[in-house]
Amino acid sequence: MPVGKVREIAEAVVRRSPSLVAIGIFLGAVAVFAALLSTPAAAADGRPTPLVDALFTAVSATTVTGLVTVDTATHWSFFGQVVILVGIQMGGLGIVTIALLLSRAVTHRMGVRSRVFAQQGIGTDRLGEVQSLLKVVVVTTLAVELALALVLVPSFAIREGSFTSGLWHGIFYAISSFNNAGFVTHEGGLGQFADDPTILVPIAVGVLVGSLGFPVFLVLIAHRWHARKWNLHAKLTVSVTLMLLVGGALAWTALEWTNAGTIGGMSPFEKLGHGFFASTMMRSGGFSIVDTGASHPITLLATDALMFVGGGSASTAGGIKVTTIALLFLAIVAEGKGDRSVRVFRRTVPETALRVAVSVLFFGASLVLVATALLMTVTDAALDRILFEVISAFATCGLSVGLSAELPPFGKYVLAALMFAGRIGPIGLASALAVQRRNLLFSYPEERPVIG
Repeated sequence: MPVGKVREIAEAVVRRSPSLVAIGIFLGAVAVFAALLSTPAAAADGRPTPLVDALFTAVSATTVTGLVTVDTATHWSFFGQVVILVGIQMGGLGIVTIALLLSRAVTHRMGVRSRVFAQQGIGTDRLGEVQSLLKVVVVTTLAVELALALVLVPSFAIREGSFTSGLWHGIFYAISSFNNAGFVTHEGGLGQFADDPTILVPIAVGVLVGSLGFPVFLVLIAHRWHARKWNLHAKLTVSVTLMLLVGGALAWTALEWTNAGTIGGMSPFEKLGHGFFASTMMRSGGFSIVDTGASHPITLLATDALMFVGGGSASTAGGIKVTTIALLFLAIVAEGKGDRSVRVFRRTVPETALRVAVSVLFFGASLVLVATALLMTVTDAALDRILFEVISAFATCGLSVGLSAELPPFGKYVLAALMFAGRIGPIGLASALAVQRRNLLFSYPEERPVIG
């Protein structure tokens, strides 16, 4: 086929369905990373890794989830860990960013559909500035990761007794933390650094910053810390994030206060520190310094709720997003008061935004329900463990009770598909609703059905 014809077809596809382009790029990246991870060079023992484990790891890396079926530190060689890190970076930059940059390279322009898709991905109302904002996204990501690495490299170099080792671990955890990936390169995880704030604090800060999202970054770049000038999205994201952070920390600490398997034998100050670290990670970070599987069932349930909510929109975090849950809560309050509209921070929320929030919630709940049912057919594990692993996969969180490694191949494929849907689904759903919105030229008589 002539090159010109191929280019013409590519331009048509990009203009017609940028979301399909993004999904295609994502699937292509997963296939490449899975192929690389299945080679003997990627494994520490020099033997090929089973396809199901290579594919699961590739999906987990590119969706910045962190769930694993084999230990990252011991199973993979240095080459394998580099492949995982590249997958994390690609996933963290966002399939939306990558797809739009490539579509720009192919078509030399962005159509309305591509701009709306980018708008949902990086969260801006200024469609005319999408291209320049995409550059800001890339530069901001690399700048934050570099800052984290500059802090982490000396700490790891001192702990490891080697600058080379410290350099590698510092770079890996800088990228893994900002992208909310949760992958670790130390056998046994981060528990061995539980007493080292020079390592845990930067990682927690990286996760928290990454979970705020690029729309908040853009507001901070424009208005700094002048909160009165922030837009509604930034105000909602920051305020709800802080409430969930503090509330989650207090709840987790209280529930695990006497649990000898986690923090029961620690001092009150240490317990509270563990609580804030756990709260930061529960909404998408995926790192843990205690055995998550040893937590009380009620703690797992509370963690399920926080994981399902996730982080900020257009961020490296997953879940249904904090603005979604905030709008639904505000809608309930407004309905209880008898208000005709939802108002917050002296702004009125349009009904279209509420409908999208309900759609995203239903989409997420449906995926969790179906995946839980499928896993129940292939494992005898307790429901609380299955539900925890499923929500962690959907929310691309990465916290685990160890079930992922125990599942048969079918169960691993289910979780892999769920990680994919959790990463791409909410953005794709929101952009599809935005693009397909239409104005009807007629209306039917209103009639209210019985509800409740």
